[in-house]
Amino acid sequence: MKSLRARLLPAAICFLAAFVIGCSARNSDTIVVGSKNFPEQALLGEILAQHLEARTHLRVERRFYLAGSYICQQALLAGRIDTYVEYTGTALTAILHDPVESDPAAVFGKVQSEYKKRFQFEVMPSLGFDDTFAIVIRGEDARRLHLNTLSSAVPFTRDWRAGFGYEFMERPDGYPGLARAYELQFSAPPRILDLGLLYRALLDKQVDLVAGNSTDGLLAARDLVILADDKHYFPPYEAVPIVREGTLARHPEARAAIAELAGKITNAQMQKMNYAVAGEGRDASEVAREFLHAQGLD
Repeated sequence: MKSLRARLLPAAICFLAAFVIGCSARNSDTIVVGSKNFPEQALLGEILAQHLEARTHLRVERRFYLAGSYICQQALLAGRIDTYVEYTGTALTAILHDPVESDPAAVFGKVQSEYKKRFQFEVMPSLGFDDTFAIVIRGEDARRLHLNTLSSAVPFTRDWRAGFGYEFMERPDGYPGLARAYELQFSAPPRILDLGLLYRALLDKQVDLVAGNSTDGLLAARDLVILADDKHYFPPYEAVPIVREGTLARHPEARAAIAELAGKITNAQMQKMNYAVAGEGRDASEVAREFLHAQGLD
């Protein structure tokens, strides 16, 4: 009797062949925009896609919500997508597996150079905002205790409860290194929370400190305060379009269109758009269209 592995191998080969053929058969005048699996990424994917549609003759396909960085990276390598937006600190630590570094220019240069050399991908200039990790507390606590930096909060954390997402607890630029850098101690081990519940748990006083992202929409809509990373532990997470070099060679007009978005999105604008989608339930394509129109990019 054949082993399960032996019986599955022909099916796997057929699937792979179909996958490769499907990729190679894609219309040469089509560009595929991908995204990771959270609202900000869908917004950025829509901004890229709509701007490419407005500025080029290309047919644009959308393949959004492709899980995390690893899946998007594999989709780029396989030619399933042509471009998506990544964050420089994530590219440095999660894809290149390089040590954490805090200088934005150095991180961008390293990521740009290594992506070109290893993958034949072009890392284009930042869209303008830095979606770094944000250590967040309630505004009432920040005012009562006169806290504005993470270092100033450390003496109080022994009596606090922390809540973090699973990824933040595990990743190399996450909680273990942060705790060492600031000598953080809490009243109990940090609670592992779903990312969608972090701010609710904080506002409901189930926890006293959480790790979110600096462009989260609720930060602009609720009484919450980001504690400054005064020891510069976190690397920069500038949002940068990653594009296959072959795509840019075939379609130089795509390079011009994507380059036109450089520096156009501020942290405050990204927060506002994120809140419109995640907080108000609006459609990402509509919010992206309004942003592009306001910037004169439609």
